[in-house]
Amino acid sequence: MLVLLFPAVFAVLTALVLGGLWYWFGDPQAQAWQMVYNGHPLSRTQAALVEAGVVALAFATVCWILACIWMAVSYFTGDHILLNSADAIPISRADQPEIYRLVENLCLSRGLPLPRIYIMDDESLNAFATGRDPQHASLALTKGIVQKLDRAELEGVISHELSHIENRDIRLMLITVAGISFFTFAGEFCLRMAFSTRRRSKNDGALLFMVLGIIFWIYGLLFAPLIRLAISREREYLADATGALMTRNPRALASALRKISQDSRVEALDKRASMAAMCIENPLAKQNLFSWLSGIWATHPPIAKRIAALEEMDRGF
Repeated sequence: MLVLLFPAVFAVLTALVLGGLWYWFGDPQAQAWQMVYNGHPLSRTQAALVEAGVVALAFATVCWILACIWMAVSYFTGDHILLNSADAIPISRADQPEIYRLVENLCLSRGLPLPRIYIMDDESLNAFATGRDPQHASLALTKGIVQKLDRAELEGVISHELSHIENRDIRLMLITVAGISFFTFAGEFCLRMAFSTRRRSKNDGALLFMVLGIIFWIYGLLFAPLIRLAISREREYLADATGALMTRNPRALASALRKISQDSRVEALDKRASMAAMCIENPLAKQNLFSWLSGIWATHPPIAKRIAALEEMDRGF
C-alpha cells in the first residue's frame, strides 16, 4: 500500500501544479466559455482544474509507464547498479576468509543462502545489503568497518544486514530507491534542458521543461522521501533487534553503531543520496540541498535511540 502511494501522490501533485498555472496564466474567458459541463459554463477555477486534470492524467500515465520500465530493469539489475555506484569490489573466500566465516556461520544459523560479499574501498565505517531476494542478495562492507571493528562488533553489523535480507527489506528498498532515482533524474534532466533551451532561444520550450523539472524535483526531493520514511525507519529498528537476537549479543551491535556514527560518510555515495536508506547509518556528507532535506526526513532513527534500545535488550539477556 505504501508503494502504491508513489503514483497516487505524483498524480495529485501534477494536477495541483498544472491547475495553478492554468488558473494564473491561462485565458480565463476561453476556459470559462469553451469548456461546458451539463450545458453550464465552468468558472475560471473549475476550468483550470479540468484542463489541468486532463493534462496531468496524460502526463502521469506517460511518466509511470517510463517509471515502471525503469523499476522493472532496476528490479533485476539494480543491485549491480547500486554496488557499482558505491565502488564495491567483489571478494572471494581466499581474499577475506574471516569475513566469509562470519557471514557463513550467521547464514547457517538463520537458514539463509550465502550472499555475494563486496568491499568498498573507503576508510569510513558503513555497510549495506541489496538484491531482490535472499537468493540474489549482496552484502557490501567498507574497508574501514572491516579494519576498525572487533570481531563481535563486525558480527553484529553483518547480522543487521542479514536481517534486512531475511525480512525482504532489500527488495522493498530497491524498488523505492529506483522510483525516487527516476524522478530526481528526470527533474535534473528537465531543468538542464530548460536552461539549455533558454540560452539558445526564448520560447515556450524552456518554460515547459522548467515546469516539468519543478514537478519532478518537488516530488523526488520532498514527497517520495517522506513515503520512503514511513517504510525505512521502523525497518532499521527491526533489523537491529533481529540482528541482536541472531548473535545473542546486543551490546556488540550497540558498540559498533557508536563507532560507525563517528565516521559513517562514504565518499562514493555523496552523489547517490537515494541510497542512504540502504546503509546501516547515513553515509552522506551534510553539504547539499538533498542531504539537508534527507536530514529533515531522516531514513534512519537517531543513533542514540537505536543504541539505547539495544542496551535495553542486553539487560534482558
